[in-house]
Amino acid sequence: MASGGHAIRGSRVGAGPLGETERGDTAPRIRVSYWCANGHETAPTFSVGEDVEAPTQWDCPRCGFPAGMDPVNPPAPVRNEPYKTHLAYVKERRSEEDGAALLEEALEALRTRRGGRVAR
Repeated sequence: MASGGHAIRGSRVGAGPLGETERGDTAPRIRVSYWCANGHETAPTFSVGEDVEAPTQWDCPRCGFPAGMDPVNPPAPVRNEPYKTHLAYVKERRSEEDGAALLEEALEALRTRRGGRVAR
């Protein structure tokens, strides 16, 4: 079937010569710049509207630090606390003397139940 060279190749259903204008106008947008403590700038785009406000902080996509709108005074990075074990939390609440007293109390209860067979 010869079509005289007027065949449309590589197009899909719904594609047309107008492209984006076929879909209508895009919503008005504003680009806001944020800076992190490492000096990275990121500029996400937000919708413009009466009830829409850009957030005061944004996470830096490069380093993960919080970023603010003031390039001279960016927000301080969040300090991550190291992982603590259950024993570390217990030691924060109890002194060595409290621990020794609790251990002696538990051993005494065990000795009583076993008839005094637990070594001292």
